[in-house]
Amino acid sequence: MLENPRSPRVRAVAKLAKKPARAESGLFLLEGPQAVAEALTFRPQLLVDLFATPSAWERHPDIAQAAADAGIEVEFVTEHVLDAMADTVTPQGFVAVCHQFPTSVKDIFSSEPRLVAILEEVRDPGNLGTIVRAADAAGADAVILTGRSVDLYNPKVVRSSTGSIFHLPIAVDVELSDVRERAHAAGLQVLAADIKGDDLLSVRSAGVLAEPTAWLFGNEARGLPDDVLALADRAVSLPIYGSAESMNLATAASVCLYESAFAQRS
Repeated sequence: MLENPRSPRVRAVAKLAKKPARAESGLFLLEGPQAVAEALTFRPQLLVDLFATPSAWERHPDIAQAAADAGIEVEFVTEHVLDAMADTVTPQGFVAVCHQFPTSVKDIFSSEPRLVAILEEVRDPGNLGTIVRAADAAGADAVILTGRSVDLYNPKVVRSSTGSIFHLPIAVDVELSDVRERAHAAGLQVLAADIKGDDLLSVRSAGVLAEPTAWLFGNEARGLPDDVLALADRAVSLPIYGSAESMNLATAASVCLYESAFAQRS
């Protein structure tokens, strides 16, 4: 059992909370039973190390069984060691180290997708993780992050995705112009979510949302600049019927993705 929270091994795991360590190692941090369970179910080959407190291991026999089925051994640690490893205050008894697993944009568009989310300069980790989760729930085929967006493997992104990071292909560090060309070549229209765009209801009524679509979402504070909007085929706005000044990016993205999902399945 690991008992020393200052040991080199514990420090190496803790460093993965920082982007330079993740970039150098190609690894990332996973925290909590939900995330660990999703990794074991969908991507067990990615797990490098699995750490747990004995009490947490006993509380989650499903995780113990999944680890055994995947041939992954657990290393038991004390609560103090787990706290030293984790980025969050409450890791709930589990921490794991995983290989990063980005998908290429080429592979995404060669698989004939019908619904894709493109994120340009999304900087808030919680928003990014929530959009990944919403894309997963809406049945999107992939998520694509430009190089100006927050790191997909930031611990806050991973946590807020609640395991959806393991469910669908995600490309990172791409150029938006390249994504647009590949989307068009694959038969997808690019719709930009922007306050200056056409009303969502009129776009839906015209049957636009039933077509294969790549939704483009921009920065939380600044939205999409004009040069980026010019890359889209059409801009679409969400109507606000109440007195709210604006909508949270993740909420707006969820609405757009679900509207497309409804239209494509109707």
